[in-house]
Amino acid sequence: MALTTEDVRKVGTLARLALSDDEIATITPQLNDLLDQFARLQQLDTTQVAPTSHAVPVTALLRDDEVKPSLSQAEVLTLTGHTDEIMGGFIVPQVLGGD
Repeated sequence: MALTTEDVRKVGTLARLALSDDEIATITPQLNDLLDQFARLQQLDTTQVAPTSHAVPVTALLRDDEVKPSLSQAEVLTLTGHTDEIMGGFIVPQVLGGD
């Protein structure tokens, strides 16, 4: 099934593209060539090909999640001079809103 210039004009309208007549004349054979390529791909026998989600093999490089000794919250808060000891957190300058 080949696209006509009217088909391309309709698709352009649906995509809210202001295509000129010259652009439609250029694009129409290009889209038809693309559709021909897809038609050729559909003729290939892929019954022995496993489905894939990536073009190249992808393996997770994540390590197992293991609990290891670390600093306590109090130790971390002592490393900076900008802490709120009552609330137990860092004090940072206000960046949004306010006067």
